[in-house]
Amino acid sequence: MSGEIVLRADRAERLDRFLARALPEHSRSRLAEWIEQGRVWVEGAARKPSFRLAEGMEVRLDPLEERPAHDLTPADRPLDVVYEDDSLLVVNKPRGMATHPAPSLREPSLVNVLLARCASLSGGTVPYRPGIVHRLDKDTTGLLVVAKTDRCHRILAEQIAARTAERRYMAWVRGELPNESLRIEGSIGRDPRNRTRMAVVPEGKPASTRVRVLLRGGGRTLVACRLETGRTHQIRVHLASLGHPVIGDAVYGGKTPGVPLQLHAGFLGLRHPERGWMEWLCPPPADFLCCESVKPEWLAH
Repeated sequence: MSGEIVLRADRAERLDRFLARALPEHSRSRLAEWIEQGRVWVEGAARKPSFRLAEGMEVRLDPLEERPAHDLTPADRPLDVVYEDDSLLVVNKPRGMATHPAPSLREPSLVNVLLARCASLSGGTVPYRPGIVHRLDKDTTGLLVVAKTDRCHRILAEQIAARTAERRYMAWVRGELPNESLRIEGSIGRDPRNRTRMAVVPEGKPASTRVRVLLRGGGRTLVACRLETGRTHQIRVHLASLGHPVIGDAVYGGKTPGVPLQLHAGFLGLRHPERGWMEWLCPPPADFLCCESVKPEWLAH
């Protein structure tokens, strides 16, 4: 079978059950695999097997020929390069761009853009992440370092693991934090109630985030966050665990109509393999709340 399949839900039921009924020529396991790979879209968005359809919803399946799980096709796209030399480059990642390829992605990731721009990148820890030393969430903006050589990658990865590299973020959160500064400690792992999310759970990996208030008022607070560990969604999970989710975070309770995720990696500091300690600052994007008055220099101390 080839070509896109377009279906229309004829009653309310789970997505996986609808597909099994609508496409009986395919096994349930095969249909589940397509859903997990991001090949099934409902009303324009990739969904999970348990998604509850409503009558009349449009369900689309990607062309069913096998495709690479992680597409490494170079993509010629604009890229904001803050610094570059023979060992590494530092980029200002835009909102909406994933750091590396994934089966569910329809748009090029940062890796795809780097492959079109750079003559060489480090091998990385896995084949589909060349050059990637650390990651930013798809809707998080800001500074990210990319290694060009394996030696540089090894040295930078050691700094991330040893917590000697500095990664600082600014975020607008809901509510006004009562303290000027605090240290959030809470082990992070999969949310047992929703496996697509992370949560503070006893069996998770240890995680700590230092938080400092920059501005407050109007029912929200601008905070500076310094990572002491690098867990998935760490800042977002930790702040949400305090009852102060990042504004614009639809996953962890900060959904705000018309406002994107208010999390920006504005400071990066590390020891360059040849040049010693280096630091970079990056202003927030235009869709960051009060971006004209928010100064990246606030993260420099």
